[in-house]
Amino acid sequence: MPPKSDSVEGIVLGFVNEQNRPLNSQNAADALQKFNLKKTAVQKALDALADSGQISFKEYGKQKIYIARQDQFDIPNGEELEEMKKTNAKLQEELADQKKAISEVESEVRGLQSNLTLTEITSKKSELQSEVQEMEEKLNKLRSGVTLVKPEDKKIIENSFAEKVSQWKRRKRMFKELWDNITEHSPKDQKEFKEELGIEYDEDVDVNVQSYSDMLASLNKRRKISR
Repeated sequence: MPPKSDSVEGIVLGFVNEQNRPLNSQNAADALQKFNLKKTAVQKALDALADSGQISFKEYGKQKIYIARQDQFDIPNGEELEEMKKTNAKLQEELADQKKAISEVESEVRGLQSNLTLTEITSKKSELQSEVQEMEEKLNKLRSGVTLVKPEDKKIIENSFAEKVSQWKRRKRMFKELWDNITEHSPKDQKEFKEELGIEYDEDVDVNVQSYSDMLASLNKRRKISR
């Protein structure tokens, strides 16, 4: 006669059948702590169930291994196993679809969370309106003929710019002459030698002195026309 389900033996029997895998008394005691069962009580119940034939056991030295009786379970035949495999494959596909749908929803939620709140939109609107007003004021000054930069300040800036471009071209020319003399009879590859010394050309940093020279020429041309 099987034990009552709420007795110690009933709880242990239910656990062993549910796990349906080899267990020792320590495994069972650890898992059944939630029922406030001590190891000695679990061990006693396991032995009683084994003696009554309700579970199976084998001895390995001093240790006993317990397992549920397999004759109580319906073992599927080959056709049933094949059908179970197909069902499992279908469930796996459905699970993958659900995971994909969840991922899309989470991505949409993250996108919505990254949008500005109404308060942030209002604050940004005020900030942009302030910037627009400031720009409009500057534009109105220009339209009214107000000079924002004094002629003498403009001349100083233009002269400084012309001097810097001139120095740049002169130093570029001096470097080229020096570099040609150094590398003329050098067996080293010039590109590798340049990298070894940590030298960078204008072109390496996307800078071209000619564009500044053209800007300077255009500036000089405007000066002549305005005279």
